Amino acid sequence: MADWVTISALASAGGTLVLAGVTVASVRSANRAARVAEQTLLAGQRPLLVPSRTEDPALKVGFQDDVWFAVPGGQGAASASDTAVYLVISVRNVGTGIAVLHGWRLDPELTLERGAHVSPPPLEDFTTLTRDLYVAPGDVGFWQGSFRDPGSDGYRAARRAIEARQRLGVDILYGDFEGGQRVISRFMLSPRETDDGVRWYAGVGRHWNVDRPEPRER
Repeated sequence: MADWVTISALASAGGTLVLAGVTVASVRSANRAARVAEQTLLAGQRPLLVPSRTEDPALKVGFQDDVWFAVPGGQGAASASDTAVYLVISVRNVGTGIAVLHGWRLDPELTLERGAHVSPPPLEDFTTLTRDLYVAPGDVGFWQGSFRDPGSDGYRAARRAIEARQRLGVDILYGDFEGGQRVISRFMLSPRETDDGVRWYAGVGRHWNVDRPEPRER
């Protein structure tokens, strides 16, 4: 004679197991969909800065002490006086989101490192910008920085490099408008003598992700 109590219990257990399996699969699918949606959203607001194009319009950039520079597309400015050092780079945002600039770091003796695994500079080495700078996607903007203490090591090193017409390295830290997806881009200012004086041509050599995995390490 069949033990209907046992059969019923086994059937109930089997049904519960099947339901649990369906639930787990559904949760996994939902999690995957959520991750895809999140990645799509982040990709839609991801910035990436490069030098502006030579055909881009010149930008008029001013400092708080009423010193102004007209910076052509694809170039920057580097100027030193007895009281301050001024630096500007004309940039273009080729990403899909607004770039919010956070800070910068100057390398007055930039050497071009070879290889795929060049380490990014530590965040504590960056100087925080005192002015909010934004670059809209597909648009042109600028970065600016200065040294205002003639007695500081930064001022002396920057002025010495500018007067010697050395290539300058500038690391710019920026992210999206929510403060995430931070990137460090290493720009270069290369001096060239022209009939109109010295021009500082901009280039970019590296991009490092701060909040996401490095693309070269995947």
